[in-house]
Amino acid sequence: MSEKQLRQLSIAIGHKLKARGAWVTCAESCTGGWVAKALTDIAGSSAYFDRGFVTYSNAAKHDLLGVKESTLAQYGAVSEAVVQEMAQGALHAASADFSVSISGIAGPDGGTAEKPVGTVWFAFATRDGQLSATKQLFLGDRDEVRLQAAVFALQTLLDDFLQN
Repeated sequence: MSEKQLRQLSIAIGHKLKARGAWVTCAESCTGGWVAKALTDIAGSSAYFDRGFVTYSNAAKHDLLGVKESTLAQYGAVSEAVVQEMAQGALHAASADFSVSISGIAGPDGGTAEKPVGTVWFAFATRDGQLSATKQLFLGDRDEVRLQAAVFALQTLLDDFLQN
């Protein structure tokens, strides 16, 4: 995994979105805006990326994306239910066609037996109503976990939502 790989994915995503006249947004927690940075590193990205959300705290997830406090309390920030609400909230708030959300435990602290360091949940939502979520467990230090999460998010967006 590398910054070069992020750049290549961002270029490919940009071409697909431009061809469709479509918009993408992201709601990031553990990646702290890395996906938005990767997308906007590409010249011309303003044609398909208008805004993203870094919602590191539960309050930000609730205030900016409309994640229900009850969902956060019941499942925790690093959960399928929360990333699904994050993705849907970002899609709506940005009036986008595609959204990706990310919430995880990058470490070195914060892990538990149930949710160890490296646990990252992703959700993808589309304007036409698709919603999917997946969990990954990445190995490495904080930076490695965050980079792997950003690459996974972009690769999944490209492969699963922008190939047709």
